[in-house]
Formats: sequence, structure tokens, C-alpha cells
Amino acid sequence: MSVTRRQFIASAAALGAAASSELFAMSPNPTPDLILVNGKFATLDRANPQADAVAIADGRFIAVGERQDVMKLAASGTRVIDLNGRRAIPGLIDSHMHIIRGGLNYNMELRWDGVRSLADAMRMLKAQVDRTPAPQWVRVVGGFTEHQFAEKRLPTIAELNAVAPDTPVFILHLYDRAMLNGAALRAVGYNKDTPNPPGGEIVRDGSGNPTGLLLAKPNATILYATLAKGPKLPAEYQKNSTRHFMREVNRLGVTGVIDAGGGYQNYPDDYQIVEELHREGHLTVRLAYNLFTQKPKEELRDFQNWTSSVRPGQGDDLYRHNGAGEMLVYTAADFEDFRVERPDMPPSMEADLEPVIRLLAEKRWPWRLHATYDETITRALDVYEKVARDVPFQGLNWFFDHAETISDRNIDRIAALGGGIAVQHRMAYQGEYFVERYGAKAAEATPPVKKMLERGVKVGAGTDATRVASYNPWVSLYWLTTGKTVGGMAMYPQANLLDRETALRLWTEANTWFSSEVGKKGQIQVGQLADLAVLSADYFSVPGDEIQDITAVMTVLGGKVVYGDAEFGRHAPELPPPMPDWSPARHGSRYQPRPQAQARTLALNTACGCASSCGVHGHAHAKAWTSNVPTADESGFWGALGCSCWAF
Repeated sequence: MSVTRRQFIASAAALGAAASSELFAMSPNPTPDLILVNGKFATLDRANPQADAVAIADGRFIAVGERQDVMKLAASGTRVIDLNGRRAIPGLIDSHMHIIRGGLNYNMELRWDGVRSLADAMRMLKAQVDRTPAPQWVRVVGGFTEHQFAEKRLPTIAELNAVAPDTPVFILHLYDRAMLNGAALRAVGYNKDTPNPPGGEIVRDGSGNPTGLLLAKPNATILYATLAKGPKLPAEYQKNSTRHFMREVNRLGVTGVIDAGGGYQNYPDDYQIVEELHREGHLTVRLAYNLFTQKPKEELRDFQNWTSSVRPGQGDDLYRHNGAGEMLVYTAADFEDFRVERPDMPPSMEADLEPVIRLLAEKRWPWRLHATYDETITRALDVYEKVARDVPFQGLNWFFDHAETISDRNIDRIAALGGGIAVQHRMAYQGEYFVERYGAKAAEATPPVKKMLERGVKVGAGTDATRVASYNPWVSLYWLTTGKTVGGMAMYPQANLLDRETALRLWTEANTWFSSEVGKKGQIQVGQLADLAVLSADYFSVPGDEIQDITAVMTVLGGKVVYGDAEFGRHAPELPPPMPDWSPARHGSRYQPRPQAQARTLALNTACGCASSCGVHGHAHAKAWTSNVPTADESGFWGALGCSCWAF
């Protein structure tokens, strides 16, 4: 589609007449700040699905079309970047991540996300133990599963004690368990006299002494409460940590996140860091945040206070309030652990939930509710339908999170009430456990994403990172389109898989409904916010298994480059190094590519003659590294270059 200046002005005028001034307000003849050319833009705009150039002014797309026409808009101050034929997509939006809490802790956490062998994971752990000073802990907090390891097992407590006799080590595996070495047990004070908390178990030896294994039976409170006993970073370091976590998700093409709150994430105290970064202009993802009640039996009081002081949509395009949840009442939270039987919610669930839903509906607050099992969803919908008879839900973007085992009947009930479902790739990490307990047949449509779409429910995609699944959106897209777990097990028949465009839409335009921002972002379209990702490989043509290996080589937020790699590294702003100096983030702790993906990246960059940039510092390394493949140990070639991170 060609776009001349006259055509552009006409289309902008038409859009301005149809949309609010908030959606599209700019001068009638803007000069582009940035033009991107020679790209393969998948716009997800059905009226204009493909383009090879875009122009951006004042943070929005002002032209999307052919290079020869878009370049006519250029002025002397316009920056032009050649994408070298790479695929570009709208910036990815995660409808369910705990990025605010994750950011406060990112610099303290050793990430095993993507690591493909336990041997490599343990080498990383040993290296981090050696550099971590007392009284700090070494923490591996979710984002992995034993099934991704070649060994198909977790480390033993004895192995943890062998690599860390004196440094506390805490390892969280999904929602089901945590492993503590002897030093960590001493640090938290667990001994033979420590009672089991409700819903959890401290595993003991024959003498009654804790072994170091903590089990969620059935909820994860014991795991998170134990983690909360560890040291925290000071405020200055938390700001640095949050910036590095945002840079890491930018590296994967993420430009937007709906934050689902989380345990031990108190409002407003634990939001001060992200709010400071917003005021200082350092946010590199758009954040819409939900408020998550923290105290059982006091949930209604929390929402009464919050609905009196905060309103949905309060904020701006970078940081805004989004409503309630994912915890509304504790008696409705069915934490999933497919290693144990499904938990029944207590008889008081409906009585606890109804006044909260009634308050939210009356105050016109959108809400989200964590619900894994169909049985929980049935009981919640009974409450919703009762309230909706008195307080109509029209115009409220409410939804369930997860919904792995939802029935056809409940999908239809959600559709009738105008609700949605946000799905996450938790089954990519727990599918083996689900099959072991319920059988392969039961797993074939868990969750039934395709059926949800066919029945008219609003559906969006996300990760539920960082304590369960990984924050990597490409693992979700791999799971949605191939039906495979990260361990390689095929779960879903072809009939239940999504095509690649549909899956990508769940990660872009569809997710704007979940933050009440439809039409504002999620597509590469004139008038929308100029968020996009330029990819390391073409999502639409790579083999299915390679979707999980994709990263961004450049990520743009509101027309500004927030991440650059390879030939685009020079366009990205530098970040200060991760703090403190022992931080795992200084030493390659990020989502790890599969070995074959590393080899492809090396070969591709060698062939094109480009440099590779450092994702932490934003500078470019010369091409001389092409024969050196980093390992889990941070020593070697990168150290020789004087850089403490990897270029992948």
C-alpha cells in the first residue's frame, strides 16, 4: 500500500474524527523523528497487512507503507534506520507478568530460564556462590522446569550442600517445591520444632529435622514466605534492578506488560521504585498494573480503600492503573500444582467473593481472577451471574487468568457475560506433570485456546513470569503453535493448535482489551503508539521448534530505541552496570539460548559481517568472536574483551 503525503494527511484526519483526542492527537503535518526502511513489517492491520517502511513522529506511527512514499516525509532532522530486510512486528504485550515484583529482585536472582542441562545449571550456581558475599543468598526463583534439563531431574539437597556449604541457596521450582541447602535452613531458622504451616510441608528426616525440601500442599504460601525471609536490595539497587529486567524483556521484543500484582507486593509501598522510574523517564515497557489484596479476611477492606483513592485508567500511556486482582479473595485462589490432587475451594468462597465483585462492578473497576480449574471457575461464575443481575457488567473488561481445565459450558458463560480469558504457557513447563496425573487425552486441550476464540471470548496471552514459567514470550508462541512443552513433549493435536498469525495477535492487539486500550497500540498502524520489535529470525518462516529461539535485534517504544543488538547495538542507550557488583545479572544470568541457537546466531552474524552488541551495556563487540561460544561460566572470551555479559 503506497502512502503519499496527501493520502497520509487525509487518513490522519479521518482517524482523528473517529477516535478520541487521547488516541490520536498530533499536528496535521508532522515531521518524522524516525523512519525505518527495508523491513518486512507484519502490521497486523488487516487493511494494510504488509509494509516495508514506517515513519514515526511524537511517539506514534504517521505512515506505514512503501519506502519510496514514506521517505518523502523525511526532513533534515529525521533519523533513518535500515532494517536490512529483517522481520518487524508490533511490540509484544504480556497480559500477565509480575514485572514490578520481578524487577525489584532481578539483580539478586540467578536465572535458569532456558538452561538445557542440570550440569550447566550447577556450574552457574557454583560460580555465583563463589562471588556472593555473606550474608547474601543465591536464589534461583522460577522460570524453569526439570523437564528442560537433559538429565530430567532437579538437583539433590546433597548436591546443593556440596557446592555451597556456607552460602544460603534457595531454589524455587514452579508452584510445587523449594529446595534449601543447610546454610539457608540455618538462615531462615527452620528446625525440628518448626511446625508445618497450613497448606505446606517442611519435609523431615527420620529424626524430625528439616531436610531442606519444602512442598506446596496445595498452595505456595510456604515457598514465598520462606523466600521473603532473605535479604532485600536497597532502593538504589532496586531501581537499577528494575531497569535491567525491563532491558531483558526488551531484548525479547516486549514493549508492554499488564502487571498482575503478586504475593508480598504491597500497594503503594512496593510500587515506589517503578513510579520513580516513570517520573525520571526510565520506563522502557508500558505498564498497566492491577492491585492484589495481601491479607486473608481483609480483602474487601483493601478494595474499599483502593476504589476510594485510585481509578482505572489513572496515569498515562506508560504507567496506568488497570483494576483489581489477580487475587480477589484468598478462598477463591486454586494454586495449581499438577503433582497433587486438585484442591477444593472452601465453602465460604462465594460469600467472600460476592461483596468484592459487587463493589468492583458498582465502582466500574475491571478485575481479573486467578483460576486454574473448571470447578473454581464454575463457582466464581455463579457469583458473577448473581451480581450481574443487579449491576450490569457491560463496559467492564473483567477476565479469568489461566483456566487450564475450563469446560465448554463455562466458556459460553464467560462469553455471555462479556468477559475474557488470559492464558499463560504454564503447561509448557508442567505438561508432563499434568499428563502423569490426568492422562494424555485430558491434556489435549489444556487450556482450550482455539475453542475459546471460536466461541467469541476475548483471549490474550502472557507468561505468568517470573516465579512459575519464564518471561520469554517466544516460548509461549512456540507452545501455542507447536503444542510442545519446553521438554519437547507434544501435548496437543493439530486441531487444537493456533496458526502463527493468530498466536501473534494474542500477544499484541488482543491483549489491548485486557488493559482497556483497544486501538491505541498492538498494531503497526497510523495513529497507534509506535512500539515494535525487529526480530533475529523471521517468526513466520522459521521451523516451529526455532520459534523459541527468537529474540529482538532492535526494540522500539514510542519511537525510541530501547534495545539494540547486532548491527543495531549502536542505536540503543547504555545502562549503568547491574548493581551490586556480585549480581548474577553481571554474569550472563538471563534467558539462555539453546546451543543450536547460539551456533545459528554466530553463523548469521559472521555471514552478514555485523557486530554483536552487549545487551547490558549497549555497545558493540567486533566480529572477532565468531569462533568463541560462551558457556555457563562467565570467564573466557567475554572476560578477555572486558565485558561481563554475553552477546546473545
